[in-house]
Amino acid sequence: MFGILLSATFALFSCGSTDSTNGSVRITGNLQNAPQGIVVLSQYTDSRPKVLDTLTIQPNGDFLYELDSISTPTFYELNFFGQRLVKLALFKEDVSVKLNLSDPNSLQIEGSQDSKEMLKLEKLMETYQLEVNQLNERYYAAMSKNDAEAIQKIQMDAMALESQQVERVKEMIESMGSSFASLAAIGLLNPQNDFPFIDELINKLDERYPGTISILQMKQQLNEMRALAVGQEAPEIALPNPSGKLTKLSELRGKYVLIDFWAAWCKPCRQENPNVVRLYKEYNSKGFEVFGVSLDRSREDWVKAIADDQLTWTQVSDLKYFNSVAAELYQIQAIPATYLLDPEGRIIARDLRGPSLESKLAEIFN
Repeated sequence: MFGILLSATFALFSCGSTDSTNGSVRITGNLQNAPQGIVVLSQYTDSRPKVLDTLTIQPNGDFLYELDSISTPTFYELNFFGQRLVKLALFKEDVSVKLNLSDPNSLQIEGSQDSKEMLKLEKLMETYQLEVNQLNERYYAAMSKNDAEAIQKIQMDAMALESQQVERVKEMIESMGSSFASLAAIGLLNPQNDFPFIDELINKLDERYPGTISILQMKQQLNEMRALAVGQEAPEIALPNPSGKLTKLSELRGKYVLIDFWAAWCKPCRQENPNVVRLYKEYNSKGFEVFGVSLDRSREDWVKAIADDQLTWTQVSDLKYFNSVAAELYQIQAIPATYLLDPEGRIIARDLRGPSLESKLAEIFN
């Protein structure tokens, strides 16, 4: 099980730019029920907050701080006495923040539209975290009772919730229009599985905010990932099968194909094999194939594992461990690792196994 889900957090970026135009932005607001202490203003640099200054709170709760020079979209954070963090996205527009520390739901942000979008995103994540916590409670209760059926149901519910949250994030990003606050939301998506969406978004942001370093960096990262991204045609694999015959991945065109990187020495791979065998028997007649790529060194170990685990699908290997041509081509750093292809040979998902593989195949074939 995966814990059941990790708590998601915003990924904020430093947004340096080659633009030389400077702008002054005012942060104003009112804070009620404040304890003794300080309010810290930080700027995000390389995804980490760097303290800029502290804010003075007047006796009536009012505060004002002026940022003299914001030449590019930038993320900031207000730390109210260690009790509440407020993230701001600032560029050209002033912002007003109102907060009653005795009421967690009292936060109001006015002025900066980008900062208001950040608040919407925060509320979305709060809702998601509550749902995750509820699943965790169900999971631990099922674990304490050793209820395998309930655990499996919770695993499926967790995957469904994760998929639902991805769609919620995408809908929110689309509702943001050209706001650079969407850069924070990107950190909630998986760049491997959501590559086409992120790629399109970054290109739009690059047009809207040219020269922004974080956007240029992300474009470079996406270009490095492009060849193996969801939506791209899978690179050809041509390796010997156990009989020594050169066998190509492209020979399985017309079928949904799971490229399965594994090895006889890999315990998690061997533990997953019965699940793949079961799904292969269920869906093979409907158009599902598996293309096994072994990272073994020994032909004897490889062939024995195929027989022992009753793997009846196509198997290939050059017996070069992680130096395998296919492993290098597909940037395999650990196994098991999988790619799922559509009948045209395009990548439609990555790293599916266990319940996630079962769910995806059910979605395709049922």
